[in-house]
Amino acid sequence: MRTVRLSGPRGLRLIAEVPATRRERARGLRARENLEPGRAMFFRRCRSVHTIGMRHPITVACLDRWLGVRWVEVVAPRRVVLARRGVRHVLELAAGTDVRQGDRLHFEEAPAMDRTIERGQAIHIMPR
Repeated sequence: MRTVRLSGPRGLRLIAEVPATRRERARGLRARENLEPGRAMFFRRCRSVHTIGMRHPITVACLDRWLGVRWVEVVAPRRVVLARRGVRHVLELAAGTDVRQGDRLHFEEAPAMDRTIERGQAIHIMPR
């Protein structure tokens, strides 16, 4: 699983894991006891997620293609978050993380983005 750093408004800094295989995507956060503050899981090209098999609530942030936060909700275990219009990626965070609708996130490490684009899995980022 690859790790990237995301930053946002109000001093938000996250270390996000990006699942690379189908197995990693399917497993997601299920096997974890809890998600530490400042950690996240970033699902590229994903519009909906579930918390079936999880033991703790999480914050789900649905992102557009420019990593703008379109929708945020704290989701309890054993729930499904359905796809919404304009959502391109999903970020799963610890419950209570200060992410708000309208925030724009940014990758802190440009080389990681270059590798993603080379593989044909582009995430379109607007310049700061």
